[in-house]
Amino acid sequence: MDEQRKMNETKPTATLIFRKQTFEVPAGMTIRDAIIRCELNPEAVLAVKDGELVTDDTHLNPGDQIKLVATISGG
Repeated sequence: MDEQRKMNETKPTATLIFRKQTFEVPAGMTIRDAIIRCELNPEAVLAVKDGELVTDDTHLNPGDQIKLVATISGG
């Protein structure tokens, strides 16, 4: 019965949103690690939480929603 309970438990997650894509990642990891896990380039996006830029070494909390904004560079 304990095994069945463990299987039914869900781990806390955070959400990353990039354009029209939504990614669920485990809470507790850094934003940079989450971006890499989503197979995105961390050098090509900026993370925004509640309308404010956050650094990529910020740890994600359960329920966090992070919007990823593409950076534009050129010369």
